[in-house]
Amino acid sequence: MRTAVFLEAVWREPAEVLGALGERPWAIGLLTGGAEAGWSYVAAEPAASLVLTAADSQDPIDALAALAGPPAETDPAGPPFQGGVAGLLGYELGDRFEPLGLLRHDGWPDLACARYDALLAFDHAARRVLAIGRGESRAAAARRAAAARAWLDLPARPLRPLGVKLEADPPAAYEAAVAETVRRIAAGEIFQANLARSWRGRLAADAQPIDLMMRLAASSPAPFAAYLRLPDRAIVSNSPERFLRVDRRDGALLASTQPIKGTAPRGATAAEDAALAAALAASPKDRAENLMIVDLMRNDLSRVCAPGAVKTPELFRLVSFANVHHLVSTVTGRLRPGRSAGDLLRAAFPPGSITGAPKVQAMKVIAELEGPRGPFFGAMVWLGVDGAMDSNVLIRTAAFVQDAEGWRVEARAGAGLVADSVPASERAETEAKIAALAAALTAAPEGPNRE
Repeated sequence: MRTAVFLEAVWREPAEVLGALGERPWAIGLLTGGAEAGWSYVAAEPAASLVLTAADSQDPIDALAALAGPPAETDPAGPPFQGGVAGLLGYELGDRFEPLGLLRHDGWPDLACARYDALLAFDHAARRVLAIGRGESRAAAARRAAAARAWLDLPARPLRPLGVKLEADPPAAYEAAVAETVRRIAAGEIFQANLARSWRGRLAADAQPIDLMMRLAASSPAPFAAYLRLPDRAIVSNSPERFLRVDRRDGALLASTQPIKGTAPRGATAAEDAALAAALAASPKDRAENLMIVDLMRNDLSRVCAPGAVKTPELFRLVSFANVHHLVSTVTGRLRPGRSAGDLLRAAFPPGSITGAPKVQAMKVIAELEGPRGPFFGAMVWLGVDGAMDSNVLIRTAAFVQDAEGWRVEARAGAGLVADSVPASERAETEAKIAALAAALTAAPEGPNRE
């Protein structure tokens, strides 16, 4: 049985620690921010890693289980994640669960995860840090915990401008794709689809992907932000959306998901902002859009949950972020005996909120009109040694690829399309969603970001 050692440490901001580690291959950060910030995690130097490309025939859920190794006990008073597997699930991983012949994007793997036996857990509420080590013996676990605690002493990375000149996909091309999607909805092919638009650019010569993560953490902290550095790639996500969570409680595995559907921009004044929020909360279009995805997620959870256990305790909650208001709903369930977090991933991936309904046909429409997605609209996930899990939806996300000239960057933002969608309005929604990310990427050398 693998054992764990926990070492208390003095508080330091997780984004600052991640910044010091961020250029190391397989450095990872799962950061939470805002008024309801809970636990953040930072890790590097994994014990083992796993990368699956389209050419690899391994079953991804079985491969993740093998990477994780045998289950272990956790401290009930400790953080939700006390070591285990974490990393990237690319959108086209879904092609392994529902074969659609999807193309891949820019060389991105379907899956890139690692097992972290040393990590830092940051308790935002109590302002404390735990260095966690796991090993076959207490001495080995203690060495790993001490190594993780030493990361807290690394010098801070200065906040650098990224100097990116972003170029967006042509507005007319996106609006034409929206119009085609609406036509297919009217014809009865689908009820809803989430169609995205791309922005591309290149980092300044002295900038790194971690610099974007640090800027976003400082200017517009998000509840499900994430960072992963691979040898020649990186992901920076400022996601507001949880995908799937699994908690172990009283011997059972409890599942939940919190899909976001329904968006309005923030107002320039308090009165305008309140009016926009009220209009979103009352919008029949946005509520219907949200409800379609709630129904889809209820169906996905029902595939692995106990009969009658799937509930919807919350519908259409208004949540406000730096640039937008959103409607968020919650679906919960209890996994059937013998089912695991991996089974839930198999049943529900990719996230319904960024595909549409019916999911499979919506994915076919997206593949035709948007093309392959790679990391965009997949998930960043952790899978704990106790069988627990949490994951985000990779929206508000930038993907970096290193080449001979430096770092290329791409970002995407999408809109949920229904029968009464107006192409120009949906295009404007993508621009509102990308605003914080674009501001951080293009920030001038002097002065704070303005969101």
